[in-house]
Amino acid sequence: MKDYIEKRVVQIANFILDEKATVRQTAKVFGVSKSTVHKDVTERLPKINPLVANQVKNILDINKAERHIRGGKATRMKYKKAVNSR
Repeated sequence: MKDYIEKRVVQIANFILDEKATVRQTAKVFGVSKSTVHKDVTERLPKINPLVANQVKNILDINKAERHIRGGKATRMKYKKAVNSR
């Protein structure tokens, strides 16, 4: 694997661990696609550092379990803002 890809994979993993960030947030910060972040942490990271890969997987699983709640909150805020602006 290329050095710059390995370096990015480790940086992405550390960011997710430090910030408890979602794939979308991580992609935005690093200027890559969500697909790239996902591939980095699910395929490349286990080959580089399996222990860290497991920790990142746990965070992403938590984020996945909570995403429907975040979506509901965002929708509520959207309509609350629309009502208040009238």
